[in-house]
Amino acid sequence: MCIKILQTLSVFIFCCTFTFAQTSSKENLRGQIEKIAREAKGRVGVSLTVLETNEVVAFNPKQQFPMQSVYKFPIGMAVLQKVDQGVLKLDQLIRVEKSDLVPAGLRSPIRDKNPQGVSMSLRELLRYSVSESDGTACDVLLRVVGGAQVVTQYLRSLDVNGVIVATTEKEMATNEFVQYRNWAKPQSMIALLRAFQEGRGLSPSSRELLLQWMIESPTGLRRLKGLLPAGTIVAHKTGTSGTRRGLTRATNDVGLITLPDGKHLAIAVFVSDSMADETVREAVIAKIAKAAWDFWSIPSKAQTGP
Repeated sequence: MCIKILQTLSVFIFCCTFTFAQTSSKENLRGQIEKIAREAKGRVGVSLTVLETNEVVAFNPKQQFPMQSVYKFPIGMAVLQKVDQGVLKLDQLIRVEKSDLVPAGLRSPIRDKNPQGVSMSLRELLRYSVSESDGTACDVLLRVVGGAQVVTQYLRSLDVNGVIVATTEKEMATNEFVQYRNWAKPQSMIALLRAFQEGRGLSPSSRELLLQWMIESPTGLRRLKGLLPAGTIVAHKTGTSGTRRGLTRATNDVGLITLPDGKHLAIAVFVSDSMADETVREAVIAKIAKAAWDFWSIPSKAQTGP
């Protein structure tokens, strides 16, 4: 009897010690993130979740941050759902009029290549919007899908409440404060990334297509991808505002990082209202991603036990 009691007590002590070590280690990671965030000289919001284990580390996860082009990710999902429903077709031609082109100063390879307008497939518009972060493509897709309210309804169907799509790229270009109407909470962006990873709200083929575009995206190479080992799979969407009087209102990157053991780290990093230059802002995102990578990739006693 005494031996059984001692064995039970030993297991209890080990579990308590392991849980404490895990909690303490996560607090250390959060402390690292908080320290890195100070370099931004602005507001920083971070949410990290290993989707397969539900391990979470966060910093200001419930604050609202302007998304900028990050919102092209949920818009893309909403458009692809319409494809899955048969309302839209990937090969259908969409006319992009000259009047649809976003103004100079906004990123738009479509406008740069076709200053008089062009007709292109829905598939190409989606690729330009999600992978190339093309503002013209995004606005046309928002029109084709039925407006911001349709994207909002789609997000609510996934139980994602803290991601708000309200305006177009053109509208954001009229006033620097309009961008705050398209906002997200870091923890809510993780909820959307989880839905995407789990295949909710999209067919397998639509999910794979969107995932491919996010992996192939050439934008933000110094952000989430910046300090990760070569070959790391990162499916992500960036967002960036302009800079006025030294203030940059949005420098963002959100996505899914495949860890060495095959698990998936959902990560959302928003840097807002920052007085730091672009190199520093992007480095903040890269350093946070690297700290998370190290934490969940390098075995330690705190995570694996003795």
